[in-house]
Amino acid sequence: MSWIKTIAYAQATGKLKRLYDRVKGPDNNVDNIMMAHSLRPHSMEGHMAIYKYVLHHSGNTVPKWFLEVLGVWVSSLNKCDYCVTHHFAGMKRLLKDDARADAIGAAIAAGDLDSIPLDDAQKAAMAYARVLTLAPHDLREADITTLRNAGYDDGEILEINQVSAYFSYANRTVLGLGCSTKGDDIGLSPGNSDDPDDWNHA
Repeated sequence: MSWIKTIAYAQATGKLKRLYDRVKGPDNNVDNIMMAHSLRPHSMEGHMAIYKYVLHHSGNTVPKWFLEVLGVWVSSLNKCDYCVTHHFAGMKRLLKDDARADAIGAAIAAGDLDSIPLDDAQKAAMAYARVLTLAPHDLREADITTLRNAGYDDGEILEINQVSAYFSYANRTVLGLGCSTKGDDIGLSPGNSDDPDDWNHA
């Protein structure tokens, strides 16, 4: 559901139908964030490609569960409940530690990085993501040095940057078009990181 017209899976034809078949989950469910692109399938294709490549790619070395934590954090800072709901569920599934996931979620909701059950390097990444989200013009080269000193190599810093930047894009797509979670299967994501062209949500 969104504030603009969307085309349901059952009514889709041509390129839109082919894209829906790539991104759908069980029972032909297409997440509302993707359905919001239905009037311009090419923008859905671009959105899904960047999402898959920055968050669900085997070339990443930062753990996927922590990339999801960054997504929940950025979405919370942007007050995007849609993405918080979806990606917290995905993070919890990947982490396989419900108590820790709930503690991470509570600290994020409170905006309290000091109490979040993450290591110092992960907290440094969260602090960087906060500035990138709320005041990107305040970032300096020293912020990258801080991440290096925390133990990240430059490729991992790029991953942190790209995931954080992607979620601000996704949040603005959702918030700007009024996407709701109504009808969505919460927390599904592309599971096959080895194939960047496999967008199936399971």
